Amino acid sequence: MDEAKREKLIQSKERWAREGRLLTGMSADPATRLPPGQHEVKNWPVLDLGGQPDVAREKWHLRMDGLIRNPMAWRHADLLAQPQTQLTVDIHCVTSWSRYDNRFEGVAGQHLLSLVDPLPEAQHVLIHSFDGYTTNLPLWVLAEPDVLLASHWDGKPLTREHGGPVRLVVPRLYFWKSAKWIKRIEFLDEEQLGFWEERGYHAFGDPWREQRYS
Repeated sequence: MDEAKREKLIQSKERWAREGRLLTGMSADPATRLPPGQHEVKNWPVLDLGGQPDVAREKWHLRMDGLIRNPMAWRHADLLAQPQTQLTVDIHCVTSWSRYDNRFEGVAGQHLLSLVDPLPEAQHVLIHSFDGYTTNLPLWVLAEPDVLLASHWDGKPLTREHGGPVRLVVPRLYFWKSAKWIKRIEFLDEEQLGFWEERGYHAFGDPWREQRYS
């Protein structure tokens, strides 16, 4: 990982948060396809923290722990052995691009929750990635019908640059919440801010309410 590139990127994005870069001050009904301040792109831009961990599918693993009745650890074959869900969703990056009609395939968040069985006190999750990245979500977000642990995009295995072997996809929130290279889901009783949330970005991140920054 290029540490100089990583630090420069982090400082740049922290400056965006301090300056309120890209904010329009508007909000929109979620039925509106393009959130405020966004523009549609046809390509899929690649964003990371200055490096892309090279995790082979046969070495990928996901740990689910914390406040759950059934802690689990999956290998890639375990994930593929679960019921697979295909969804076509739009995605919205906080850097202002939106991409329509992305075809993802993977394991539904609802299915994962049915297996791990969160305890009543579990109200939040912290997502951990192989590159040290983290992001936080309320537990109920994982139960939304369009949330996936995605292993495929557009009918093909998810590439390394886009978070493969497996990434989270949370299409109703800004895409920094859809952590790449996911390796752990930690179930918590209170909110613990993730990487960008600690650096000035919104704890929830609703694009239609333009929750870019805290």
